[in-house]
Amino acid sequence: MTKTRFSVTHKDPTLVELMSDTDHRTLAIWAIDCAERVMPYFEQAYPDDQRPRQALETLEHWIETGEFSMDAIRGASLASHAAAREVREDNAARSAARSTGQAVATAHVPAHSIGAANYAVQAVVRATDDAEVEAAIAREREWQLKRLRELRSM
Repeated sequence: MTKTRFSVTHKDPTLVELMSDTDHRTLAIWAIDCAERVMPYFEQAYPDDQRPRQALETLEHWIETGEFSMDAIRGASLASHAAAREVREDNAARSAARSTGQAVATAHVPAHSIGAANYAVQAVVRATDDAEVEAAIAREREWQLKRLRELRSM
């Protein structure tokens, strides 16, 4: 049996509505949180490749300082996506690296945060046995919604 296909362009209506009136900084924090949940898939498989971790650190710097450098944001995003391409297999590690690439891009365009969330879900799908995939997707989306609501209330 083949793994259930999960589209990273999926837009959960509840999530999209919640995001629509969430401020830029909060979406960036949420994007980091989503990516962090799946980073172990990449870091355990590729412990010497720091590009995805550096992407999150670049976004954290923007959140903390407000200093925006398009070169730094774009470079970190492209580096993380390059790390994903180098994985070559369609697996959890590749999706985790893609999640961080989308997360850092949130500093430029807030809507990239949904990409971080969707690639995080895809990483979970890739790491889960076929029989458990639907439940894993539901758990991850539930966590994502809950976390975004928590951040909005802070």
